[in-house]
Amino acid sequence: MALGELSSPRGGVFAVAEFRAVWLAYTQSVLGDQLARVALAVLVFARTGSPAWTALTYALTMLPALVSGVMLSGLADRFPRRAVMIGADLTRAVLVAIMALPAMPLPLIAGILVLTQLAEAPFGAAQGAMLPSILGDRRYEQGQRVLLVTYQAGLLVGFAAGGLVVAWLGPRLALTVDAASFLASATVIRLGVKVRAAAAQPGVRLSLISQIRDGTRLILADRRLLSLVALGWLAGFAVVPEGLAVPFAEQIGGGAAAAGLLLAADPAGTIVGAYILGRPWVGERRRIRWLGFLAIATNLPLLAYLAQPGLLGAILLLAISGACSAYQITAGATFVRLTPDHQRGQALGLARSGLTAAQGIGVGIGGLIAQWSGTTTGTIGLAGAAGTLCAVGAASAWRRVGPPRVAAALASSPDR
Repeated sequence: MALGELSSPRGGVFAVAEFRAVWLAYTQSVLGDQLARVALAVLVFARTGSPAWTALTYALTMLPALVSGVMLSGLADRFPRRAVMIGADLTRAVLVAIMALPAMPLPLIAGILVLTQLAEAPFGAAQGAMLPSILGDRRYEQGQRVLLVTYQAGLLVGFAAGGLVVAWLGPRLALTVDAASFLASATVIRLGVKVRAAAAQPGVRLSLISQIRDGTRLILADRRLLSLVALGWLAGFAVVPEGLAVPFAEQIGGGAAAAGLLLAADPAGTIVGAYILGRPWVGERRRIRWLGFLAIATNLPLLAYLAQPGLLGAILLLAISGACSAYQITAGATFVRLTPDHQRGQALGLARSGLTAAQGIGVGIGGLIAQWSGTTTGTIGLAGAAGTLCAVGAASAWRRVGPPRVAAALASSPDR
């Protein structure tokens, strides 16, 4: 995915003015969120001196997505998606600004943080479901690749500079900057994205429960969608090294600096993998055909932790795993394109909620096993073994679906 490919006036996604607006808004939100996570951790630890409270606060920046992804993603189908994104941004701007007020009690900060994160799911569902309308089906995956690279680059910047920025601004001012980033995002979307009608079928009024039920039935009834969800949820195994980065770094005598390098290795590898898979010589048919193989290759390097690698070896293994995990872009884009437009928001929310749950469960179980066994390398190696076995099963299911038929169906679909 060369820069010229992205900026080409004929085929590049940045040639589309609406996508430029979505990308700019997304970039501001990603950087603001990373800053806010660091700021909240610093603020809570300064107030309590408790690692447990600090970890709980960090968890609260992710866990509400499990609920909102199921319950609120359907808003992206019932209402105009542009309006849903603007409303979610404005809601988060107000709530984060309240958290930045002085002398806010910690329980109140925690409650507001949950409400703030609840708004992320409808925003993400609306954005993901609207992109095919902006880019057309043929360029949709390319747009998703750009957004994923942006997100991973934001993580790298956050790991590298988040603490320094919070130390310079102070946690409350950093939260104020995050609130301003949401306001800026809402403004960019308001000015740069066209008004479109709601995707729901005319005359059909579904309740929240009906939307969730129908979205679940859609996924379960379509073996293609179900296989893609299974390939996506394998991230629950690959995320285990992230949850154990700090204890692993301590085990090898590396300290905080080593933990930072370990955490940065996976997103750095993902950026490289996204670049390679986006090259013209790969092509959509090959990416779709390679999904199962790359899912296995994502988990297989973790088995090498059983050989007790040092810091450099572990970084290399995580980078390889991250590079192969870029298959998730194609899996997610294919899932969206195979889903009817009027159900995309809800279906995407269900899939993403399951992905979040898989990652949370993976990290939790990994931590418990490491605590019980006393070895982080053995635990990560076990996660690699279990992930590889499950990936083989998911890859077999995808092969039975018939990747060539899926690719042919996508190639023949109209470019909206």
